[in-house]
Amino acid sequence: MIRNNWNHDELIVAFNLYCKTPFSKIGLNNSGIQVLAKTIHRSVSAVALKLTNFARLDPFLQNRGLSGMSNGSKGEVKVWDEFNGNWDELAFESERILAKYKNKSIEKSADIYTKDLLPEGKEREAIIKRRVNQSFFRNSVLASYNNKCCITGISIPELLVAGHIIPWSINLQQRTNPANGLCLNALHDKAFDKGLMTINSDYTIRFSKNLLNKTKKDYDMHFHPYEGKSISLPQKFYPQKEFLEFHNSNVFVK
Repeated sequence: MIRNNWNHDELIVAFNLYCKTPFSKIGLNNSGIQVLAKTIHRSVSAVALKLTNFARLDPFLQNRGLSGMSNGSKGEVKVWDEFNGNWDELAFESERILAKYKNKSIEKSADIYTKDLLPEGKEREAIIKRRVNQSFFRNSVLASYNNKCCITGISIPELLVAGHIIPWSINLQQRTNPANGLCLNALHDKAFDKGLMTINSDYTIRFSKNLLNKTKKDYDMHFHPYEGKSISLPQKFYPQKEFLEFHNSNVFVK
């Protein structure tokens, strides 16, 4: 199987998988890479290399000395820029293209729940898009943090939440951006969402005085051990400092 030039759709779905794959698990034995290779009729090694190549465009991975082929391709740069220009649209577009390759509906390809929706109509389409993007965001954020809470290290999937730094309703273009997410356990995600906790721009944890005034036993047990500690940083898509600063200024209750 010898094919050299990747078309735009192939690069789009490859980047989709890059987002949803822990960096340390990019390799020939990764089942997701194997499935995508079969789906787009590429070799497993070609898909694995393409995912690794996207790392060269991530400034945080570059700083850590982790990168793919230094020369890469212009197509990879174009796709990277397209996603970073409008994550909400490109996340959905990548899922739509992937569904087309699979010859499935987008809701079946993305494995989202639709039994509560009307059979057709604009409202159904809007809800499907929102759920598809929410699934993309969750998968991408959890993969970036290697499926572990960045505060406690909890790795039970049912207890993990992909929390937004800038709330979902405020910034349309960034609400599906993995760099606008934190992998948190359900308790600390709720505290973050309610402004009772924040992450400083140096990635240290800070709690609101409002939380300090709650039951001392609860604070001492569930929050105090993490005060001032640094979060565990992701393997890719570091939380952007301007997003953290927005949360500090507009959501956090000082």
